[in-house]
Amino acid sequence: MQDIPPNLATLFVATCNLLNLARPQRVFYANQDAYDPRDYQRKVSWLGERFRALNADVLAVQEVWDDTALKDAVLASGLRYDTIAVPGAQSTPPAQGAQGTPRVGIATRLRVDGIESFVDFPDGIAVDVPGLGPHTRFERPPLLARLRMKHGQPVNVLTVHLKSKRPKFLLDAAGQSLEDRDDRKVAARASLRSLLMRGAEAAALRCIVIDLLRGSQVPLVVMGDFNDHPHSVTTQLVAATSDAVYDKSARDVALFNAYEMQGESALKKDVAYSHVHQGFPEILDQIFVSEEFMAGSPRSLGDVRRVDYFNDHLHEGRDRTRSDHGFVRALLRLRIG
Repeated sequence: MQDIPPNLATLFVATCNLLNLARPQRVFYANQDAYDPRDYQRKVSWLGERFRALNADVLAVQEVWDDTALKDAVLASGLRYDTIAVPGAQSTPPAQGAQGTPRVGIATRLRVDGIESFVDFPDGIAVDVPGLGPHTRFERPPLLARLRMKHGQPVNVLTVHLKSKRPKFLLDAAGQSLEDRDDRKVAARASLRSLLMRGAEAAALRCIVIDLLRGSQVPLVVMGDFNDHPHSVTTQLVAATSDAVYDKSARDVALFNAYEMQGESALKKDVAYSHVHQGFPEILDQIFVSEEFMAGSPRSLGDVRRVDYFNDHLHEGRDRTRSDHGFVRALLRLRIG
């Protein structure tokens, strides 16, 4: 960081899927054991070490069941974050943390001008999912944080966690399957449900991105677990990067993959993956930025200096006290004045 020009301020942002971060003895899924106090301490200590290594100004986190557990992990890092928020996962009585699905959250050193969760889809986005009916809401509501850097520059950060590819089988009230999971046609229909749900969430998220960017010059960072690779249909439905390639006028509402936007001096490593599924590396956890971070653009206010993947732990064996996702960090720069 010694070569940073004096008229540029730096901003480290990172996205972390924490793999079911919940307080001890708290049942989050009926088919999974709660963490005992020992496992809980191992998990928050491990996360604290990862947070300390990332040392990001903004942490976008996913899969949090209890905000107190995230606060414990941050405390274990030894770092100071003035704001830690996980809407919908408050575990201060009478609240009992997230219900049904985990939530997304944020920890930041920056000044916070506002935090907002998006629960319902915009008009016209709902889809009918076979066997489930209308899908009208995010399973894990995206979280918008309106932040301000030390020199006064506003930055919007949107934390997301889209529906996974895991087949969506029909369940009864007790969580037992109502379908024959060994029937391949039933499994195909269950995978279709997941795709339809993720597609609708991506389209809804796209509408949110357009509303945030259209007519605005506030830089936007969108990061989280997209549950698909950067050039997939659903991810590009959110980003619309290809539209901006063929139509420069579309850049003002497009998003750009931070990894692909790195400066020429950055080392683009061949270890750029954040998840391993059945032995194959995947990039599910991503950081996208708005045109304001595109060097050379007329609307540019800075650039993407570097993107790093913290994924060595993915090869240390499966252990739920760690995460099954790698963490991704980007060093962004914005002009001062």
